Amino acid sequence: MSSPAGATWAKNLEYSARELVEPTGVEELAAVLSGADRVRMLGSRHSFNRVADTTGTMVGLGRMPVQVEVDEDRRVVRTSGGITFGELGARLQEQGWALHAMASLPHITVAGGVSTDTHGSGDGAPSLAEGVAAVEVVTTGGEHVRLERGDEEFDGAVVALGMLGALVTLELDIEPTYDVAQTVYDGLTWEQVATDLDAVTGLGTSVSVFTDWLDRDRTTQVWVKQRVDRPGGDPDALGLTVAGEPRHPHRGNRADSCTEQGGIPGPWLDRLPHFRLEFTPSNGAELQSEWLLPRAGAAAAIEVLQGLAAQMAPVLHGCEMRTVAAGRQWLGMTQGVDCVAFHFTWRPEQAAVTALLPRIEAGFAPLGARPHWAKLFAEDALAGRVHELYPQLARVRALRGRLDPRGALRNDFLDRLGI
Repeated sequence: MSSPAGATWAKNLEYSARELVEPTGVEELAAVLSGADRVRMLGSRHSFNRVADTTGTMVGLGRMPVQVEVDEDRRVVRTSGGITFGELGARLQEQGWALHAMASLPHITVAGGVSTDTHGSGDGAPSLAEGVAAVEVVTTGGEHVRLERGDEEFDGAVVALGMLGALVTLELDIEPTYDVAQTVYDGLTWEQVATDLDAVTGLGTSVSVFTDWLDRDRTTQVWVKQRVDRPGGDPDALGLTVAGEPRHPHRGNRADSCTEQGGIPGPWLDRLPHFRLEFTPSNGAELQSEWLLPRAGAAAAIEVLQGLAAQMAPVLHGCEMRTVAAGRQWLGMTQGVDCVAFHFTWRPEQAAVTALLPRIEAGFAPLGARPHWAKLFAEDALAGRVHELYPQLARVRALRGRLDPRGALRNDFLDRLGI
């Protein structure tokens, strides 16, 4: 089935592809990939740059057969790449199982999410890609290739930015289902965060610190998601107070689309994301950027952002700080080190946001920050540091050359970055 490629989820970019093709089976998919001169994979369209773009054929997996098979002995689920994390979570919950983390938005596809190293949050929670135990890829030669944890090239096969082929099937680590209670707090200052980051991020299983930088010294709210089977931190020790009503992360927005708050326990898939699957995610009309940097640089990063607060606030819906545990993927953003993530949801003012990105990059670069692959960042700045930030890049290129020897999956975005 062929149709126009359309635009990103936020409609900030129109894709350059001649067509979007959505195969209904593996044989059809292999024929499309092997027959296209230029081809890229498209997930849920939740990217804000041209990482998924091509001048040739875009391929979506949304019409492929849905597969969710739990292997209780191995504690993995075998699932389709085109399924969303929300849909997968519901199927797992029905069978009494869970994932270790969820992204803020359950609307993204499994293949797209792990390919760009999308993450949940928590001091002990690595990115979603680190929970992948095996991948099965259909290549541009029409071959079906399986790579699994422990294989020599596996650490380059999950966060691969769509450079290897179509992630048709993945095996993800699972654990018995669990409940989470989410509580929103007020009263946290950035000085407290900078002085005792461990106390703040240790408040819960997953902790999000929000601000809109209208006040450079105080946060707007703190969301604490706590597994009910594990102890949490002490909000009283930080002088925090429970919010009196449900909150949206962005000031002035209704909280209807947000997951249940007020400390009411519920299944992991209904609390770990910020937004409900049945609603339009996040703010709707927006742009996004994000950088991850070693945890030791958190205080310095906060100081950088405080210095830019007056410039950011007019074009910012909200900013969120979270933590992500260390990972192993060659193109992962948390290579061997626990990280803090600073996520920005901008107003849809592309020129103003684009002008701000180099200023944030300049402050974050000395701290070893890596931008999120699917969001807006200063591409020239990353191109100048990509070999420093990703020391396994030569191995990435070798794996890409083996699985896509004719370079059909390359695009201008990857070429600009020197990948």
